[in-house]
Amino acid sequence: MPTVDHPVVLHAEFTARPGSEDEVMRLIGDYAELVRDEPGNIVFDVYRRVDSLADFFVFEVYRDQEAFDAHLRADAGMTFNTHLADHIVGEGSTLNFLTPASVTGWRP
Repeated sequence: MPTVDHPVVLHAEFTARPGSEDEVMRLIGDYAELVRDEPGNIVFDVYRRVDSLADFFVFEVYRDQEAFDAHLRADAGMTFNTHLADHIVGEGSTLNFLTPASVTGWRP
């Protein structure tokens, strides 16, 4: 019996340094357009906290592990992360991988 390769779902979060909020928004906006064009990307949505516009959250869904791995290897991501590093607090994004809370959350 073949196994179903589930989508990779995650949320990334990072905080812009004071004064860098607009630059981070520009960087993530440009990057979002590139990621959304990747063949295995299903969702790449960018959010900011209502009460702290320096806090960014990115919700991502990739078709499967192979698509996510291709996303990680893409030159655009490496370039984005290099530029982003100068404008955010800490060492980089915090990644939180997600799984459906129940068996009804995923349907192949």
